[in-house]
Amino acid sequence: MKEKLIDIGVNLMHRSFHEDREQVVARAEEVGVSPLILTGTSLKNSDEAARYAGRFPGKLFTTAGIHPHDTKNCQAHTVEKLRKLASLPQVVAIGECGLDYNRDFSPRDVQKQWFEEQIRLACELQLPLFLHERDAHYEFVRMLKPYLPRLNKAVVHCFTGSLQELQVYLNMGFHIGITGWICDERRGKHLAEIVKRIPLDRLMIETDAPFLTPRDLAVKPSEGRNEPAFLPHIMKKVAACLGRSVEETTEATTKTAQEFFGI
Repeated sequence: MKEKLIDIGVNLMHRSFHEDREQVVARAEEVGVSPLILTGTSLKNSDEAARYAGRFPGKLFTTAGIHPHDTKNCQAHTVEKLRKLASLPQVVAIGECGLDYNRDFSPRDVQKQWFEEQIRLACELQLPLFLHERDAHYEFVRMLKPYLPRLNKAVVHCFTGSLQELQVYLNMGFHIGITGWICDERRGKHLAEIVKRIPLDRLMIETDAPFLTPRDLAVKPSEGRNEPAFLPHIMKKVAACLGRSVEETTEATTKTAQEFFGI
């Protein structure tokens, strides 16, 4: 039997999947990618993801959270609604939450306010945090540090940072999510070199579909859309960078994801 791979970050409720969502899940399963963990990025999106995942118990799980881009839309009831979503069995983490000082789609003070609210919620519920950080490393670390004693665990999703940043996250006890960014011969070169610094029991892989389609796919998807069925391609690249077999790396990252998300 083929070793299962877990995609820890799929934006399955994205509009690009509206026409063929179930086929996307089926194609992933055909190549051994199952279960999938859907990413919640807003209240509406987290609710839709939880409802959809609830139809496929054991196959689909989801996070519930507010991406920094969407924090400008948060209201007084936001945390209470996230708390309610988090009580569902298919919801396995709080997030995607964090700071994004690259695009600044929400004001930075608003991003910080709602990031802190979600850190507190994760601590209260003892759920893992699914984290996003872009060009905000110092502030991100500063905000998380006081909560480390109470935090269950956390993964820095779609890590693309420097070796120094990686070391800080590992020292904080965080897990690291690696995407098809590592397959990009232009932007991902440094990632291919430093991924070997991540212990196997802290390493997880993800597509971040429909984004970050691996640039080195032999057959490019129409319209450039990424999907979970491409995760084995990313795994091959990660295993090669680690100097380990695909089988060993698959087994290790799957076990890590199962333990991290409690699935």
